[in-house]
Amino acid sequence: MAEPGEGGEGEGGAPSVLFLHPDLGLGGAERLVVDAALALQARGCRVQVWTARYEPERCFAETQELAVRRAGGWLPRSLWGRGHAVCAALRMAFVALYVLLLSGEPVDVFVCDQVSACIPILRLARTRKKVLFYCHFPDQLLTKRESFLKRIYRMPLDWLEEYTTGMADCIVVNSNFTAGVFKETFKSLSHINPDVLYPSLNINSFETIVPVDIAELIPKKKKFLFLSINRYERKKNLALALEALHELQGRLDSHDWNDVHLVMAGGYDKAVLENVEHYEELRSIAAKLNINDHVTFLRSFSDEQKISLLSNSVCVLYTPSNEHFGIVPLEAMYMRCPVIAVNSGGPLESILHNVTGFLCDPLPTQFAEAMEKIVRDPLLKDTMGAAGRVRVTEKFSLGAFSEQLYQYIRRLTQ
Repeated sequence: MAEPGEGGEGEGGAPSVLFLHPDLGLGGAERLVVDAALALQARGCRVQVWTARYEPERCFAETQELAVRRAGGWLPRSLWGRGHAVCAALRMAFVALYVLLLSGEPVDVFVCDQVSACIPILRLARTRKKVLFYCHFPDQLLTKRESFLKRIYRMPLDWLEEYTTGMADCIVVNSNFTAGVFKETFKSLSHINPDVLYPSLNINSFETIVPVDIAELIPKKKKFLFLSINRYERKKNLALALEALHELQGRLDSHDWNDVHLVMAGGYDKAVLENVEHYEELRSIAAKLNINDHVTFLRSFSDEQKISLLSNSVCVLYTPSNEHFGIVPLEAMYMRCPVIAVNSGGPLESILHNVTGFLCDPLPTQFAEAMEKIVRDPLLKDTMGAAGRVRVTEKFSLGAFSEQLYQYIRRLTQ
């Protein structure tokens, strides 16, 4: 079998690293892959990113600083709206085969995430290369099993995920929460204790991006701008932000309420049926709650728009429950913007309650109570914002992330 070359070291003898990722879009997983690739590239590694789908206009701008290659984009992402997991596994398996058989790329270490089905294929190379797998969250926990047929369909996929994950030479997870879930979910991998590698924030990108005028996005003279950033997916519980806004209306007088506005900024891909459907569902909820005039829906926003929105917001609403980590709270805190988040999962490790934001049960009443505190005491924005900036720079810096990741790579090549 053909295989990648015998190691293409970068500057100073640094290893050659090849990332494999299913779809290089605009999510938290993609943010981590891009930051990891840039970090290793800055350390002198020769880095390439291989993916089944890459459209520069719907990706983070920094991807253009990387060598991104595509393979298998012609394979379907679903079969008539179903079978996403099977299609993702097949697409990643094809990418791995293409890299091994046709790319001729020199590689010392493979780094893959989200889909572990490619790992056994990567191990087929005659001169075995090491594989690092970054587990954002067990895929089998991200799907509902409403019917008997769905449970039958998922059984071999669940087994495949567990078996192939265990074939990686090094496994890291994004939080202590995910480490615990990993142990509980993958029973046969109880002998593995994955290390925690917290996602970092690429502060440089925030400092170099030039904000844009967002006057066209929101009505004029809104004193209290709340912001929700997440993909238009039902599991993100975005309706909670709308229901909390409606609850807040009942807590404020008309003068303060007129100064309140919410921007729902979401990752949106018209090729993903759920994105299209859920966007319309949320608009319907806003209309039903009679808060249309106080909500702006924004789809697939630019980095410049995001920076501007964070700069002008008094608070970010982060609504997913049991989120494995979540990069949005880090972005908000670095931009000196308090965060109201659900008190489960990764936010328990990133947000300090009553210091950099508020951790609440996923109830409109509790979110609205925290929002009311921000409205009643505008100084909270400044004090919590300052504390958030310090927390991100001390605990979630790109430097710490880069060093830890680089040491994993060096260890795998020795």
